[in-house]
Amino acid sequence: MASSFLTAISISKVYHGNTTGGLKPTNLEIKPGEITAIIGASGSGKSTLLSLLYGLQSPDTGEVFFKDERIWGPEEKLIPGHDAMKMVTQAEDDLNLFAKVRDNVSVLLPNTDVQAKKDKTEQVLKQLNMLHLGDKRVADLSGGEKQRVAIARALVTQPEVLLLDEPFNQVDTSFRDGLQDDIRQIIKETGLTVVMVSHDPAEVLSMADTLIVLKDGEIIESGHPKKIYNDPQYLYTARLLNNCNVLNADEARLCGINAKQEWVMFYPEWVEARDSWSGKRWVVKQVLFKGFYEELLLENDGVTLRILNGQAGKFIEGGKAKVKIGRYIEY
Repeated sequence: MASSFLTAISISKVYHGNTTGGLKPTNLEIKPGEITAIIGASGSGKSTLLSLLYGLQSPDTGEVFFKDERIWGPEEKLIPGHDAMKMVTQAEDDLNLFAKVRDNVSVLLPNTDVQAKKDKTEQVLKQLNMLHLGDKRVADLSGGEKQRVAIARALVTQPEVLLLDEPFNQVDTSFRDGLQDDIRQIIKETGLTVVMVSHDPAEVLSMADTLIVLKDGEIIESGHPKKIYNDPQYLYTARLLNNCNVLNADEARLCGINAKQEWVMFYPEWVEARDSWSGKRWVVKQVLFKGFYEELLLENDGVTLRILNGQAGKFIEGGKAKVKIGRYIEY
């Protein structure tokens, strides 16, 4: 029988006096060499699950295993956290603000071979496109640059698992895609396994190989991001992944949908606004410029729809349109 990589068996965590943030008995298996993303509303247990996998906390029930060896919590291990893993959070507490970036990154490497220490540091700075920051003090960096330093320092020791808690929260949008590409390239080159917690749909959909959805301390669905996005089993999931349109059965009739269940959901890109000769019942309340496309807010009898429009200038505020729903899901 093949050994497992990173596995949680019936782990749970309850914070007494606090009704949110805990974890109900949970089973989980992380595949090596992949990015697993955990997403959920605030208080759903995302960060708790991550800290239990790393060994920062001990589960109330169950056990976590890395390569079939149990991961010990802080009660059993003097320095919490598994030696084959590194964790990066939003906090900058571990960084020496008045030391250079290069020194912050190299601090975890042994001094037994100074040249090897220097080479490894330069390698990870190059991998993350940070060589130009090497001689700057951390105190002089932006929040996003400090986050890159924290990730570089975690990677320089060549961990088998990298755990990221809201890793790109402070990174400017212009640099975020590049950093994500750098991490994906490192995974491809080294076989690194990444487990990340995020609240950003665009982040997890573009990065993850496996998406895990948490609600009230329970995993309610998991799988490939594309499948979960296109066929969410729960309305909760759809709302996490997109600013979707949610209508009750009566409201759905305005869109020509005769729903058999209580709720109807469709994403903005599943709707088309048409400038037809007839059936123009929806009023264009707002046209929001988004660059290469527009976002339209349409209103009809007190019901508002949010849709995407790829033909800029086709609709003006106050005008009317006909709506065609290409696809919808009932809940």
